[in-house]
Amino acid sequence: MKSNLFLSAALLIVGVCAASAQADKPAPPNPSHITFTHLADFHWQGDPKGAQQHVDLLGDPSKPGLYIRLAKWLPHHFSKPHFHDKIRHFFVLSGTWWVSSSATYDEAKTYPMTAGTFVTDLPNKAHFDGAKDEAGIIAEIGFGPLKTTMCNAQNCKD
Repeated sequence: MKSNLFLSAALLIVGVCAASAQADKPAPPNPSHITFTHLADFHWQGDPKGAQQHVDLLGDPSKPGLYIRLAKWLPHHFSKPHFHDKIRHFFVLSGTWWVSSSATYDEAKTYPMTAGTFVTDLPNKAHFDGAKDEAGIIAEIGFGPLKTTMCNAQNCKD
């Protein structure tokens, strides 16, 4: 009988504490005024075992106009040297994003861009990027349509 009473009292205390914690938590914004998605709740697109996954937050890089995209570079994946026809801006949100301004692929030539770093990728300049031991998540801002060209001996120089 005492153990049932103790268990009931303990459950009541846990319930009161949980209700109190819920009461202290502010209500989320009215979705008719402000919408939001937490980073953990995004549905990443692309190959989950590949070099990069993305979420288009605004616009589309293949269409005219402003776009904002999140990119996740998974550990030990890099792009090959390439360039783009338009300027792009990046903000590193988490992890480390490794970049190189070389037209020659060599991970030893990459430089770490850590969380909180703002990066500008100039048009028609060779580069490659990716992640080493940890994933890197970056926000990319630019204007489409964006054209990407892979480097070869004729179109890229270090």
